[in-house]
Amino acid sequence: MSLIYRRCAGLDVHKKSISVCVRVRTGSDRSETESANFGTFTHDLKEMAEWLKTRKVRHVAMESTGVYWKPVWNVLESGKWKFDLVLVNPQQVRALPGKKTDREDSARISAYLQQGLLRGSFVPPKQTRELRELTRRRTHLQGDRNRVINRMGRLLETANVKLASVLSNLVGKSGRAILNAIQSGESNPQALAGHTFGRLKCTRQELEQALEGRYDDHLRWSLRQLLEDLDALDRHVAAVDLRIGELTVEQRDGIARLGTLPGVDITTAYTIIAEIGTDMSQFPDARHLASWAGLCPGNSESAGKRFSGRTRKGNRYLRRILVQNAWAVAHMKDCALTALFYRVAAHAGMKKAAVAVAHRILMLAYYILRDGTE
Repeated sequence: MSLIYRRCAGLDVHKKSISVCVRVRTGSDRSETESANFGTFTHDLKEMAEWLKTRKVRHVAMESTGVYWKPVWNVLESGKWKFDLVLVNPQQVRALPGKKTDREDSARISAYLQQGLLRGSFVPPKQTRELRELTRRRTHLQGDRNRVINRMGRLLETANVKLASVLSNLVGKSGRAILNAIQSGESNPQALAGHTFGRLKCTRQELEQALEGRYDDHLRWSLRQLLEDLDALDRHVAAVDLRIGELTVEQRDGIARLGTLPGVDITTAYTIIAEIGTDMSQFPDARHLASWAGLCPGNSESAGKRFSGRTRKGNRYLRRILVQNAWAVAHMKDCALTALFYRVAAHAGMKKAAVAVAHRILMLAYYILRDGTE
């Protein structure tokens, strides 16, 4: 097999150590190797970069092992080194049985790289990676917030307070006012029902019946703790939103154009930009982007028989928020994507229809970002 690169290196990255193998072409189909081991402290990474530079290596490949590859990538892509880096899925360089050592792993990665057999993963620029960390942190904070609200609902159920049964939003304006009154010591259903704002989906009598429960000091203490947790999470989400706004000043035009998509709000727009960036040249076409995100049918065929079309693993953050937007689109009127949803749902079910609409939204987002259109 022909050798693509004259000099290249493969890294087997771990938490405390890195095994490095440099491969140098000495003939049309022959190479010599040199191996070394380094630590993972910053000065060790800089020493490794200098070691690679003195051997005139420019192309470096490594596995995406957890988060351990990130500091290595940050050092090798910056400063005075600026190597051509390739991040590969570990499934592409899986070892054969009996051939699994750190030294052999790094040698195998370097051999695959020199022969041009590795397909690099998408790693966005540093600014986009920082934005991605913020949007993912916001997702986790919202998950924590939902868990606190669910605990609050279960706590009220133990006291037979059926507030979640009559209010659409337990921590909305009316619900929060009632919860504050409960933790302050109020227990009269008529008095608690007077803390509502605007129109509710239930009648005043139903609300009073739902608020007739068994109130005690333990309930109030536990509810107070949960309300404090919710307030803290709300502050964290607001701080993250502020920071995201600061980092997306240059992408305001793209966010506004993505907002012209049905069901796509500002949160979805900056999540799309955080996950795929604004440079669509990273993806050959919209279908490749949908495949990378895990929003297209999988391929499983043998002996002329097609098996499960289950979607492959992809970017779960992007997939999650696009599927959520697909469910929102299902409730819209006079929208082509809504028609698509119900057309697919008629023969494949609601869940597959949501994935199909999410797939279409992502493809439209690709053309909007690539062509600068709406």
